[in-house]
Amino acid sequence: MTLVRTHDLMTAGGAVAAFNVITVEHAEAIAAGAEAAGAPAVLQISENAVKFHGGRLAPIAAAAAAVARASSARLSLHLDHVESVDLLHSAAAHDFSSVMFDASKLPYGDNVKATADAARWGHERDIWVEAELGRVGGKAGDAHTPGVRTDPAEAVAYVADTGVDALAVAVGSSHAMTERTAALDHTLIAALREAVPVPLVLHGSSGVPDAEIRRAIAAGMTKINVGTALNTAFTGTIRAFLEAHPSTVDPRTYLAPAREAMSETVAGFLRTVSPR
Repeated sequence: MTLVRTHDLMTAGGAVAAFNVITVEHAEAIAAGAEAAGAPAVLQISENAVKFHGGRLAPIAAAAAAVARASSARLSLHLDHVESVDLLHSAAAHDFSSVMFDASKLPYGDNVKATADAARWGHERDIWVEAELGRVGGKAGDAHTPGVRTDPAEAVAYVADTGVDALAVAVGSSHAMTERTAALDHTLIAALREAVPVPLVLHGSSGVPDAEIRRAIAAGMTKINVGTALNTAFTGTIRAFLEAHPSTVDPRTYLAPAREAMSETVAGFLRTVSPR
């Protein structure tokens, strides 16, 4: 199956899961999990992942795109949590059909201006643009701090002023959670869905239980982002293998089961998000 566009996945009806790619094994696991679940998925490469690869986007983007093209699943390529305008502007040359431009750390007015510029740039190149309003917990702070959740009225104005194609909203999830204990504000999700004319995105879904994800989708979430859950499976499997086989030196012997563990994690989330 050829690499598909994120816009096409997001407008096909139902919800779509998006998974973070750090290594080639991540991309391979996402493809295998999507094939096993019979569901589409988005392969996401974040600005932090690009930094991990020495600031070079091209190699990991080319690898992820090649994995997607070789897969029988419908997969798209997305550049995630981009703060650098230079990195944003490199997306078009590397098979990305969508990008999440993250100006959420800026004051509101500056956020709107920078995001509107990013959306304008993306639309001129047929790139689907996601942004964030509110502060998702975890890396940036507590998801339950007063005032951090997305206000529906402000979200309406933000989407109108920026022209973005999708909006990541703060509704109680947190980045980097290793246990699935997050409780979402489903009343707020429903209010946002009624008010906002573009698809809503749930970041930090690794820490959200399956039942909460299903309720969130029923209330109006369309894109479900998962990252830490893959790393938990990957690292846990490698740690257990090396503890049991301390003389191992060939990385293939532990990367293979680690990749399989990530694949099973992907398939599990996809069966929740996109049941067939």
